[in-house]
Amino acid sequence: MEDSVEEEETVEGKGENQSDAEEFAVEALPPEVKRRVKALKKIQVAVTKIEAQFYAEMHALECKYLPQYQPYFEKRLEIISGKYEPTEEECDFVGGSDSEAEMAETVAAIKLGESETEPKEKVPGIPDFWLTIFRNVEMLADMTEPADEPILKHLKDIKVKMNNEPMGFTLEFHFSPNEYFTNEVLTKTYEMKCELEEDSPFSFEGPEIVKCTGCHIDWKKGKNVTVKMIRKKQKHKQKGSIRTVNKPVDVPSFFNFFSPPQVPDDPENELDDETQMRLTNDFESGQYIRERIVPRAVLYYTGEALDDDYEEEEEEEEGEEKPRINSGSENYFLLCILKVINCSCRSTSKFKNI
Repeated sequence: MEDSVEEEETVEGKGENQSDAEEFAVEALPPEVKRRVKALKKIQVAVTKIEAQFYAEMHALECKYLPQYQPYFEKRLEIISGKYEPTEEECDFVGGSDSEAEMAETVAAIKLGESETEPKEKVPGIPDFWLTIFRNVEMLADMTEPADEPILKHLKDIKVKMNNEPMGFTLEFHFSPNEYFTNEVLTKTYEMKCELEEDSPFSFEGPEIVKCTGCHIDWKKGKNVTVKMIRKKQKHKQKGSIRTVNKPVDVPSFFNFFSPPQVPDDPENELDDETQMRLTNDFESGQYIRERIVPRAVLYYTGEALDDDYEEEEEEEEGEEKPRINSGSENYFLLCILKVINCSCRSTSKFKNI
């Protein structure tokens, strides 16, 4: 029994000192070998510079091709809003989850409605299109509260603007006139950088978020869903009299998305764990909306894209263990390659201060 305990202690000690032993091994190398290691590090810096250039050019390529998507996104908006009724030819699509039998039933139902003596009022466009997406997508559903849903019924469109200088992107949420706020558009801008730091070039892991900026929401009186008023009693220090005041308290809401925590300009100022987590979640949400929701909105509306997401997760859990793509350059690097071969880019990144 004593032998087994002694052996266990030896194994644990080995694990604790493994990194120190590896570092010591490098220091113990002969001078001529150390010299060659330095040469390899200089080569590594050159390789990393090329990697940074690759990321920058991929971002520029996204900026170049984005305008080609816009006419199709505008047509999508017109159909959703009911401003445009697609022709028979434009509706002649059988694929994905649509079967010929389902299409035949749809056509028969339309003809039946047209033949009724008292035709029902036709539904314009696609009601609650974006709200349905928010309900379907787990990430967005987790951010959404019941009080947000009546507002999201007024969400007409989400647009992406790519920015070259500075590197980044902007999300635009377009709303129809409503009783909650006067803004027609709410924006969220993400600024990134893709440069090596001279004092620590090996810390480069791809594009990093350096700043994210929301916008001011002009809430109408009594309609701000991001705060609630609580009644609080206050006692006068000298007179001892008591008065009741209303105090605003922050509450969870999707619309807090437009008021992200501020990232300090000085990189030496570290963020607390809660702020770091909020910023990380914020950027992941922004990237997900940009990379997946906006380009494939109809598939998240129908739920087809959700099936793809869950299938990927099941493969990772049930199959053999595969290298996992981390948030950062490894993910961004592979996704850029996927874009080149006409696949969906699913990148995530991280905040510089984290």
